[in-house]
Parts: sequence; C-alpha cells; structure tokens
Amino acid sequence: MSAWLLLQYVIIALAVLLSVWVVAKKQFPGSVRRLRVSLALPLLREGKPAWMRAIGLRISPVNQVGDSACGGCDNCGPSTPKR
Repeated sequence: MSAWLLLQYVIIALAVLLSVWVVAKKQFPGSVRRLRVSLALPLLREGKPAWMRAIGLRISPVNQVGDSACGGCDNCGPSTPKR
C-alpha cells in the first residue's frame, strides 16, 4: 500500500467521523451530551494530572440554563399563539 493511498484513506476516515459527529449532535443531542459527560467525569477527578483535567474540561459540555429534554436551545420551539 502506497503512502498516498494510506493518506487518502485516513482523510476519508476523518471526514466520515466528522460527518457522523455532526449528524449525532443534530439528531441525538441528549445522548451526545450524556456521552460527553461520561467521558469527561473520570478525567476531572481529584488527583488526576493537569493535562488530563484540561482534556476533561474541553470534552465536558457547556452548562445550559433551562436544560430541556432535547438538550436545550434558545427559543427554537413553537411560539405562543397571539390572541
């Protein structure tokens, strides 16, 4: 296998993983949030090295005010009917 072919496979694999991540965030925001929390919590425990805690902080999701079942948003739901 040539180096160029291997490089092509690596680039395609990265593109596929990126697209899977984008679709998962759009379609399953609650599951993605739970996955990020479960990955970040072990890295943020006391006694872990600073570099592991930094990775855990980058992985952990942003705290959202008014967290809803869909993962939270800014007024994206239906508006109230006007009378």
